[in-house]
Amino acid sequence: MIRKPLLAGMRAVAVVEAAKAVLVLAAGFGLLALIHRDVQAVAEQLVRHSHLNPAGKYPRIFLDAAQQVTDARLWLFASFAAIYSLVRAVEAYGLWYERRWAEWFALASGAIYVPVEIYELFHHFTGLKVGILATNLGIVAYMAYALVHSTEQDRELAAAAAPPPSR
Repeated sequence: MIRKPLLAGMRAVAVVEAAKAVLVLAAGFGLLALIHRDVQAVAEQLVRHSHLNPAGKYPRIFLDAAQQVTDARLWLFASFAAIYSLVRAVEAYGLWYERRWAEWFALASGAIYVPVEIYELFHHFTGLKVGILATNLGIVAYMAYALVHSTEQDRELAAAAAPPPSR
């Protein structure tokens, strides 16, 4: 079990993971809403609504990608979103209810993104990418600290609870 000084931090990380689950799940439902619709027309309308030049580099990439969308791909991406959301929700549950496996999972799942985030930061530096990397590094560092600290406390408690040696 997580000791009380670590509980507030664990619950904060759990809230972050739950928020990611909800955000990705909402995006997945948004993809499902596009099934049986003209995705190209929706993309063109979105570009116009955003007051972007359809001939511009990024709007053109977006519009070209919209041409490639099929109902099967929408189902596939929505399924991936649902799976990702489920994994994040399970992680949030485990952290909220003080499960050691969730601490290890949060450490590993956060650390796995760090090399990609560093690469992306060097590839194209933005403040948003710095913020995402800093947040992720903070979570990874906190999880490592929590695992070391809670293991030490478990040993101390076990030693204190053990009966004194008989003479």
